[in-house]
Amino acid sequence: MAKIVLRVRLTGGDHMDITYEEPDTGTIDEVILHVISTLAEDSGVLQSRHGDRLVVLYGRGVAAIEVSPRGAVL
Repeated sequence: MAKIVLRVRLTGGDHMDITYEEPDTGTIDEVILHVISTLAEDSGVLQSRHGDRLVVLYGRGVAAIEVSPRGAVL
């Protein structure tokens, strides 16, 4: 299982740090490619976590993402 932290900048200008896990993937690079390809689709939806909360991220609302495998840069 690979786990990454994403800093997501939304189209409205806000940003949030979320955690995304991919249980069937072994490497962080594969997880990053999966996130990018999912959010690039017209109907791309990504389930992730913000603390203890489940967050559903829609690709059409994302302006940019930053990836950090060891945690968000605060």
